[in-house]
Amino acid sequence: MMKTNTHKLYLSLVFMLVSFQSVAIINDEFPVRKLYPAVPVISLEDFHNQFNKVIVVDVRSAYEFETLRIVGAINIPLASSSFIDDMKKLRNANPNRKIIVYCNGKTCKKSYKATQRCRDKNIGNVIAFDAGIFDWTKKYPGKAVLLGKTPADPAKLISKSDFRKKLRAPDDFEKLMLNDNTLVLDIRDGFQREAISLFPGVERRVSLDDRVKLNNYITKAARQNQTLLIYDAAGKQVRWLMYYLESKGVKNYKFMKGGANAYFKNLRKQFVQ
Repeated sequence: MMKTNTHKLYLSLVFMLVSFQSVAIINDEFPVRKLYPAVPVISLEDFHNQFNKVIVVDVRSAYEFETLRIVGAINIPLASSSFIDDMKKLRNANPNRKIIVYCNGKTCKKSYKATQRCRDKNIGNVIAFDAGIFDWTKKYPGKAVLLGKTPADPAKLISKSDFRKKLRAPDDFEKLMLNDNTLVLDIRDGFQREAISLFPGVERRVSLDDRVKLNNYITKAARQNQTLLIYDAAGKQVRWLMYYLESKGVKNYKFMKGGANAYFKNLRKQFVQ
């Protein structure tokens, strides 16, 4: 009897250890989940199994959506002032279907924030797919659209290493501006700028959603063999612009690593010193 109880205790301890390890692995893979413990999430496989029964909402910007998205997804940007109203309309039109919201990936907070905002406004049965668009495209390219084409070609996804090659620290970014043959673009959204320019009189402002104006600047830079120096708010949006630049054969460009946030952080360090 004592042996049986000892064996049960041993098995219980092993089970607890395995459970703790599993939780730790999940927390490492999805580091933002702990910040939103009340937000329900769905796994990559479960989402795929339910794909034909759910409504899929992309809560990123229109530019990101047009670059890479899940087949059949609806674009309702979290940053839009009509986000809640649009989600309410969608829920009212589809009272019994699960709504899956997604953004870029495991470190992106938008899917969590979107789900939490819906919960706060009593918009039910909204779930975050926090693995994001990149994991989805790699696993299910036939259900993804990349630059207007489906199935998406996972080989054309820009790797982190290729993206990093185009990044320059804020100080180095400024040094590149000393070259007269450059064109500096601030692609932050209006609400991100708060009327603050990093390089007044030098930079040109254009949001990613203003495609005509953006294309004009890119075409002009290519025609005059100028180096494009581009920054956003946090170094995230430029990765999506890179898809467009590469598709147009543009090679002469650099991004500010960390965007305007990194620039201001660097300034604060200099003042503290």
